[in-house]
Amino acid sequence: MLRVALIRPGCTDYDLQGRIRGVLNVPLSDRGVEQVQHAAHEMADLSIDVVYCGPCQPAQQAAEIIAKIHMAKVKRIDKFRNLDAGLWQGKLITEVKQNQPKVYRQWQENPDSICPPEGEMLADARTRVRSALEKICKKYQNSTKVAAIVTPEPIASVIRCELLHHVIGDLWKAEEGNCGGWELIEIAPQPALR
Repeated sequence: MLRVALIRPGCTDYDLQGRIRGVLNVPLSDRGVEQVQHAAHEMADLSIDVVYCGPCQPAQQAAEIIAKIHMAKVKRIDKFRNLDAGLWQGKLITEVKQNQPKVYRQWQENPDSICPPEGEMLADARTRVRSALEKICKKYQNSTKVAAIVTPEPIASVIRCELLHHVIGDLWKAEEGNCGGWELIEIAPQPALR
């Protein structure tokens, strides 16, 4: 059975302010560091040898904290970079909702149909994430180890949906929480991701 610990980095100041981070590098806040330490201790019973992370600063900081507690290695995966939110990066979510209500609703209801101005289409992000996941899934498919992956929202939700073959829902909700949260995803053997 494949087991993946999907971990969101702790809060940054942007998260606490309700801002869209996208691919901007904003370090973990003190609270964010505490959240990651707490999550790492909650995962004490998991056998983690490698912590895979996206290239953003909060994901790398979180991966280092988790790896130190679990005596594991960190492996940066560039394909796990966050969704490029283009000109939305740095804006408050409420600003987008107020200034672009139609686009905001479309992002809630059908995120595949919207590209943030000068940003990245969700379909492109899904394709790059899927190719990285295929390698990790192959490595851990019959392993007693847990594949630990640290990425921020909304790319963490994309990874979750790819692993579970779910439809992506409201990505604004994903942006508004889950800091430092984690979940263990268990998947029965399968030939490959979709």
